[in-house]
Amino acid sequence: MTPTLAVLMDPIGAIHIKKDSTFAMLLEAQRRGYRLLYLTQGSLALRGAEPWAHATPLEVRDDPSDWFTLGAHAWTDLRKVNVILARKDPPFDSQFLYDTMVLDRAQAGGAQVVNDPRALRDANEKLFALHFPQCIAPTLVARDAAAIKAFAHEHGRIVLKPLDGMGGRSIFLSSGDDPNLNVILETLTHEGREFAMAQKFIPEIKAGDKRILLIDGEPVPYALARMPQGDEFRGNLARGGKGVGVPLSERDRWIAAQVGPELVKRGLRFVGLDVIGDFLTEVNVTSPTCIRELDAQFGLNIAGQLFDALERGARHA
Repeated sequence: MTPTLAVLMDPIGAIHIKKDSTFAMLLEAQRRGYRLLYLTQGSLALRGAEPWAHATPLEVRDDPSDWFTLGAHAWTDLRKVNVILARKDPPFDSQFLYDTMVLDRAQAGGAQVVNDPRALRDANEKLFALHFPQCIAPTLVARDAAAIKAFAHEHGRIVLKPLDGMGGRSIFLSSGDDPNLNVILETLTHEGREFAMAQKFIPEIKAGDKRILLIDGEPVPYALARMPQGDEFRGNLARGGKGVGVPLSERDRWIAAQVGPELVKRGLRFVGLDVIGDFLTEVNVTSPTCIRELDAQFGLNIAGQLFDALERGARHA
């Protein structure tokens, strides 16, 4: 029987296939003979306790001018799907929270959901790094402006970010004597109503913000170092950073070994760690990327490694 893979993702017509990891996974699944189904947030539903989706048959091609074809959508019982990739980009909002609850029902009914829906809810990409204090730089998460300002005076230059962003959005470099610090904090915390994260600035960002990909807790042997360009302090590719593939360092492997077992325990099967210098800064679980860049630079097939793992079955610590 032909296996079926469904992917919950952002609009496929708007992706950049040269750097889109979800697209790499779809190409690999299609090469392996999977029937592909395309899901968007608006397509999910529950009929009582049964998870359904308005699913659209999908074909993909590695052609930047014509990379997909959609068929006629139909209601599909997600319990009958073999693999579901939950790959919607952040922010993790209330609607995505509800999506994970639908995916819970699909998983309970036998579908293999990647990553585990409960883990997607529990592992905030900024906060989850704090589960590994031995790996992180000095960090504060708070709503209180006075506490964050005290942190800035203690540590000098700091990076400030919201807890639900991605791609370098709304990230600030500041310091205790920055005259703009008050307005930055007002903006990030919405006048003290929402959390913001402050991290000690790591000057090794000049050598790149490394993305380390882990499959079932084991790291791919190369990372993509995303290097800031010009007067930019952010290395994110979405902010003009240059991606350079590098072998993992001994410290990178140590960090991966610290984090990996917990990922396996939680069913987080494909994860991207962000490492600057010697420090873990984020644990990306919703839609980690950089497959295409690393594949191109090192002749890898990371999506193939992922599907080898998926076809071996679920992993448990």
